[in-house]
Amino acid sequence: MVTLEAILNRNNLNRAWKQVVKNKGSAGEDGMKVENLLPYLREHGPELVQSVKDGSYKPQPVLRVLIPKEEKGQFRPLGIPTVIDRLIQQAVQQKLSEEYEEVFLDSSHGFRPNRSCQTALKQSLTYANEGYRWVVDLDLAKFFDTVNHSKLLQLLSDRIKDGRVISLIHKFLRAPIKEGDKITRNSIGTPQGGPISPTLANVVLHELDKELARRGHKSVRYADDMMIFCRSRKAAERTLARIKPFIEKKLFLQLNEQKTKIRYITSADVKFLGFGFWTAKDGEIKARPHQKSKDKCRAKLKELTSRSRGQSLDKFREKLAEFIRGWVNYFRTTSMHVFVRQTDEWLRRRIRQIYWKQWKKPRTRHRALVKLGLLASRAREFANTRKSYWHVANSYILSMTLKNDFLKQRGWVCLNDIYRSGRVSC
Repeated sequence: MVTLEAILNRNNLNRAWKQVVKNKGSAGEDGMKVENLLPYLREHGPELVQSVKDGSYKPQPVLRVLIPKEEKGQFRPLGIPTVIDRLIQQAVQQKLSEEYEEVFLDSSHGFRPNRSCQTALKQSLTYANEGYRWVVDLDLAKFFDTVNHSKLLQLLSDRIKDGRVISLIHKFLRAPIKEGDKITRNSIGTPQGGPISPTLANVVLHELDKELARRGHKSVRYADDMMIFCRSRKAAERTLARIKPFIEKKLFLQLNEQKTKIRYITSADVKFLGFGFWTAKDGEIKARPHQKSKDKCRAKLKELTSRSRGQSLDKFREKLAEFIRGWVNYFRTTSMHVFVRQTDEWLRRRIRQIYWKQWKKPRTRHRALVKLGLLASRAREFANTRKSYWHVANSYILSMTLKNDFLKQRGWVCLNDIYRSGRVSC
């Protein structure tokens, strides 16, 4: 049962504090950093709790920043509450999550215990291989920015009977937005970035999950990213036509007409949580990183292996390894053998290019090549080459001196070892 007393329980607040610290994140509009939260709570904790109890607590303005989208020139607004407000939001979110976990359906996978993008992908593959290969790829236009406050509060009130909790959530929803020096009132939406936002999104879209289940449809949803699975194109067209009025008139949301499409599951246009789908020789539908995900991976690796990186080699290796581990572990259950092999070859060439540039002068290059086992005469000849860094990086000489084992010993992480073995180091 969600009550204000349960939210402000010492154990719940302590758990919320640990989660806020774990999540890290930037400072809000007041400039307070996560590491300053504990000292603040030691001095002002009782006052903060009392202000929430008596209703005088007032969230600070949410700092808005714009995050670039995949589409060139488009941005996603991200709201950053203050650290103190994140603590209270997290405390509310924990109790909301416990309450609604009892009723949320199996088709919902986002921001729930023991569920993830991988469980959503697994369920999608199950439906596809049961013959439901036509999908309604739903795209809700600016979902988080257009959530209707009245509808959300009504849905919450149907289950949460403590009016003080509803009032507190309403305060979070109405917190003003600070963008630059301008502060504006907020009367719609639940800004992405706050701990409570994903759970509130699930509360709203749970109504859509229920309606689809009531009509007998198979669907998979992660936050506002959803696919409805059908046996034929005509069935998919009927489904979209019939569910659209419910979304727009009952939930007061809008479909993005340009992005909401009916597609065959293996179409190149189908991209779900970064994954694409393909048909194996035996007819089974399988998953792999979507081409856009592969392109983004290569672009990030190129950025991380820039010759003008402006940081120490150790720091550079650490950042590269962190990205590779995260990317491979996200996609590791899918088919990407060829991409991993080809990317590793290209990545090692970029790393060899970094070494070649770092050595700079012919004398340094000569000394380094001899140390790596190359004959002095051959090293002298090669050290004086005038060919480009990128050309030299692909040469037989560097392949035989800066060998794969050498790079591995120096701590360079490669995609294939993580992909094959499941270990977190190369």
